[in-house]
Amino acid sequence: MNRETYSAAANPELEEAKDLHVLFAGESQTLPDHRLGPKVYDYFLLHFVEQGKGCFRTESAAYDLREGDCFLILPEQLVSYASDLTEPWRYRWIAFAGTRAAELVQQAGFAPEQPVFRHGPESPIPAMLDRVLRAFQSKKTSAHLLSLGLLYQLMGEAQETLVKESALPAGEAGVQRIVKQMIHYMTSQYAHPVSIEQMCSSLGYNRAYLSRIFKRATGLAPVTYLLKLRIDKSRQLLRERPELSIEQIAASVGLTDPLYFSRQFRRFHHQSPSEYRRSVSGANKPAP
Repeated sequence: MNRETYSAAANPELEEAKDLHVLFAGESQTLPDHRLGPKVYDYFLLHFVEQGKGCFRTESAAYDLREGDCFLILPEQLVSYASDLTEPWRYRWIAFAGTRAAELVQQAGFAPEQPVFRHGPESPIPAMLDRVLRAFQSKKTSAHLLSLGLLYQLMGEAQETLVKESALPAGEAGVQRIVKQMIHYMTSQYAHPVSIEQMCSSLGYNRAYLSRIFKRATGLAPVTYLLKLRIDKSRQLLRERPELSIEQIAASVGLTDPLYFSRQFRRFHHQSPSEYRRSVSGANKPAP
């Protein structure tokens, strides 16, 4: 049975106006369903999952993560994250800020639509994060410089993974083939609670690359395309299956949260699912 543990320490050098400053570091073994957020932060916060599983949600997507995955929280972005019910995660983190922090993050390959990457269970990242934590705990005079050096190494490890697009089909024909594979995947899997992250893993390509080529080809981000596909399928069910409840229709198109389904339906069609159903049922009634 997992027991909750928590350890964190702040940078002993308090110079927050620097170009780049590591604020604090920590580690925690969480309890099942341990939740943080939804909330916003005013600094960058990088997590590495050492063991277990959990879910990370941003304003536009949800990511199911496991051992070997990293996720970056961006400043002023509404996020939440929760550990798994049966395999609660153990993770380490590092927080940083400064006028050059955003430039460093962008250079590493992170973006609002790409805040996660998989580095694998044998990653050197946990050891780097542990060194930062121990340096802060011991209040070494070298702690600040050591933390900066390790932060650059962490971003280097991230860049190696995020910008790697090896074995990708070359040329426009190859790109179009990948886009067709993505559309086929979403069209065949929309009824299941799959995520864009799962699709990218299934196809074997980097998420940032797939998102870029898909939006260039279709004008929509993959997550928006999948959501629109689900909402369009729900309209068909609302018209043709009046015996199904709103909850059943939401589940039938892969959206397990009826409230989220209703919000997204209104976002696309400016009325609730119930209002839409009433409007089309009225239009379909035979004239007296």
